[in-house]
Amino acid sequence: IMGGDGWAYDIGFGGVDAALASGRDVNILVLDTQVYSNTGGQASKATPIGAVAQFAAGGKIMPKKDLSMIAMAYENVYVAQVAMGANPQQTLLAFREAEAYPGPSLILAYSHCIAHGINMQQGLRQQDRAVDSGHWPLIRYNPEVRKSNENPFVLDSQRPRISFKDYAGNELRYRLLSSTNPAEAKQLMELAQQNIRQKWADYEEMASRTCEGFPCAGSTPE
Repeated sequence: IMGGDGWAYDIGFGGVDAALASGRDVNILVLDTQVYSNTGGQASKATPIGAVAQFAAGGKIMPKKDLSMIAMAYENVYVAQVAMGANPQQTLLAFREAEAYPGPSLILAYSHCIAHGINMQQGLRQQDRAVDSGHWPLIRYNPEVRKSNENPFVLDSQRPRISFKDYAGNELRYRLLSSTNPAEAKQLMELAQQNIRQKWADYEEMASRTCEGFPCAGSTPE
């Protein structure tokens, strides 16, 4: 099953959730452009903080919906976030693991888009910046490894090496607000950076857990 973020995060989320909850061996790929690209560029639940879009002309003030964490809560769903421009090897590994996993799988793929206001020839480079800033962490959650009493969660990307502003400054959807409302743009950039720090701390904590931090084969609940 393949679709965009407008479908997976919003209007089709109920169907995606039903598929993940079914336990069936189904593979779902979400091409995440973080906006309703095909209908004029409206904001969606996948739109990040600070981005300008239709119905968010003053910049999105709420964080992006974390679909990967929602899926991982089922504990029997394979989940991955990938960005081919940042790490093609991790992307390929995630696709192979998802295909091999005997149950529902969900891959969220960062997808650059003309609605971002970038030079599309530099799309893969911008994907790399998204990962370097921590805006798009590369992760894999594979329930199968619990059979070996290993942590099912893997954080494949390094700690943020550039600021969110360094990534966002290359996209018109973020720069627009700096022209119309500089004070609000500055505040939203700071809010987005804080959100990244918190999200990254949560992911690092999950990646550092021993098997006891997750339901594992042979483990005894406290």
